Amino acid sequence: MDHLAAIILAAGYSSRMGAFKPLLPFGETTVLERAVSLFRESGIQDIRVVTGHRSADLLPLLKRLPVRLVVNGRYQEGMFSSVVAAVETLETGNDAFFLLPVDIPLVRRETVELLVRSYRSSPAGILYPSFRGTRGHPPLIMTSYRDGILSWNGNGGLKTFLMQYEDDSATVETDDDGILTDMDTPEDYEQLQNSLLKASIPPRKVCEQILSERFAADSPVVQHCREVARHARLLAGWLNDSGCHLDLKLIEAAALLHDLARGERDHAAAGAALLRGKGYGVVADLVAVHMELTPRSDDTIDAAELLFLADKLVEGSRFVTLETRFRRQLERHAHEPQILARIIPRLENARTIKRKVEARLGRPIADVVSDARS
Repeated sequence: MDHLAAIILAAGYSSRMGAFKPLLPFGETTVLERAVSLFRESGIQDIRVVTGHRSADLLPLLKRLPVRLVVNGRYQEGMFSSVVAAVETLETGNDAFFLLPVDIPLVRRETVELLVRSYRSSPAGILYPSFRGTRGHPPLIMTSYRDGILSWNGNGGLKTFLMQYEDDSATVETDDDGILTDMDTPEDYEQLQNSLLKASIPPRKVCEQILSERFAADSPVVQHCREVARHARLLAGWLNDSGCHLDLKLIEAAALLHDLARGERDHAAAGAALLRGKGYGVVADLVAVHMELTPRSDDTIDAAELLFLADKLVEGSRFVTLETRFRRQLERHAHEPQILARIIPRLENARTIKRKVEARLGRPIADVVSDARS
């Protein structure tokens, strides 16, 4: 897709936010990095970032990113001046370009890919993504409009300019509400961060699909993951009834995917890396520590601890006691002190978490599981 370009507008003042939006943390990166990743992961290689206000502050980050810097010396005149600055840099080889303000950070990769497919099959010169009938960002615009944009008087910005060409436009319906969500205020920012967290937890159907890419549906690994997920969610529900605030969907997803890289060296770290590559960083954080974890010293119980414990309470696809789960390992490696030095702390840490859970529930875990079966 060398003939397509992506323009990211990051030149504004961020006055209503009270902080510089491109550099705000967003997930595991910054707002600007997320916008760049959106297009890179969609196969767009030609990415141009327009800077203006605090341009120097963005330089260290931009030097590490695979982007082309466009400095808008007239950014005080508003967003359209940044559009002009970027469009001026488009070359003959650019057939069309995406346009995305940096403060619209939740657009999905699938939306960009859908627009590209539509571009290949549609005669329209302007393609707008739409969610439930409302157009959003990023539009995909043919460079045949380059000269018109550059000569436009600026009144009403790019939106008003493009409205003149409705006959040459098409709407591409998506299920992506991220095309409509921008962040102008701290309240917007907080809300979008919460939305990002939810989006970074794959639903069960997606978890099963991820597992199916590596294991047969009836494999021992998949059966084990499903049982760990079932027991982890069961315990999390009971703990929430007792006053905890555990995210059931997060715990279920992490449990289903905790052995995603089973068979690889340091499979916890390998599985976490795979999940981060898919954009599921919050799940990856739990998977990364499901083998080695030091419990919190207080009586609180977090998702990582619960996953750690649930994994140790399931042997194969059977719920067992910790003693049963660890007995064979301890016997097998009885004369290997280096291996025992890893096994014994795991058992003690699992016991510690188990005591915290049972103290919170006021009853043995085995009774909770037994009641759920009956």
